[in-house]
Amino acid sequence: MKANQFSRTLWVALTGAVMTCAASVALADIKNYEFRLVEPTVKAGPDKTITVKLSDNATGKPVPDAVIFATRLDMAPDAMQEMVTKVTPLPGSEPGTYRFKATFGMAGRWQLSLGAKVQGETGTVENKLVIQADQ
Repeated sequence: MKANQFSRTLWVALTGAVMTCAASVALADIKNYEFRLVEPTVKAGPDKTITVKLSDNATGKPVPDAVIFATRLDMAPDAMQEMVTKVTPLPGSEPGTYRFKATFGMAGRWQLSLGAKVQGETGTVENKLVIQADQ
């Protein structure tokens, strides 16, 4: 009987401790992070540079050292998803800034799709940004 009561008491104590610890840990929501285009327009042609900033919307601060693992540039906004071009990463110029080189084969709206991991956070930051390529 004493062993049964002891195990119940221990279970309640451990449950309370876990709930208290879980409540005190404040994790940022991955949805607070967002990529934004520095310049939303480019000239159509080869070797154009696209610059994006990753920021924490809760603090307004730039987010350096994110690991960008997915990039795609296509003409989905103009209903031409099959029109895809290669995206090459370049070194960033300042913390929280990420640059890419791409060829814009024609004028129109291009969609840059990005997927990234932020250091110390769970989940993936995913954004689709529309770039206007002009003649």
